[in-house]
Amino acid sequence: MYFAALLARTEDGWEASDTELDDVETLSDLADLAREASPEDDTVLVLIEQEDAWFGVVRVDGEEDPRIYVSDAAAAARSSYGEILLTDELLGREPGDDDVPDLDSLDLDGTEDGEPENDSDDEDDAGGTASGEAVPSGPIGDREVLADLGVNEKELLALDSNDALNEIAEVLGAAEVLETVR
Repeated sequence: MYFAALLARTEDGWEASDTELDDVETLSDLADLAREASPEDDTVLVLIEQEDAWFGVVRVDGEEDPRIYVSDAAAAARSSYGEILLTDELLGREPGDDDVPDLDSLDLDGTEDGEPENDSDDEDDAGGTASGEAVPSGPIGDREVLADLGVNEKELLALDSNDALNEIAEVLGAAEVLETVR
């Protein structure tokens, strides 16, 4: 189960709307969705939480590149919504880097042919560049994403995934509007 909401800062305060992420496939799609929520190029926050396992904040300020924070990258990597946030840039990989453990990392030719040389290559890959280094456990991203809004790095890192979005909204003065879309 996940929850996603948009918080758009306006002259009158924060406006919240829940959002469906089923049609969002990339960070660019998510940023476009956020920009649509604020025609005045004001700050928009996309708040996402997944089953109390992780939360993410995407901040879009006008046409600037989105700023992203994810509380637990390894947990988010197991979520289709988390994968939207975990861009190659955020993970420190070159775009198109295939070091992540997926179908591309399987040596199907070696398996089919039964070549022992390829089996040893698979063992090296599993210990080195596969899941352990590709997606780190713990927080990742811009830890100052909310600093100018009242949530500094230390406070952001201390948030518990169970209630993080509510705590962020409370500091922003948006707790009531967020609660209306929950």
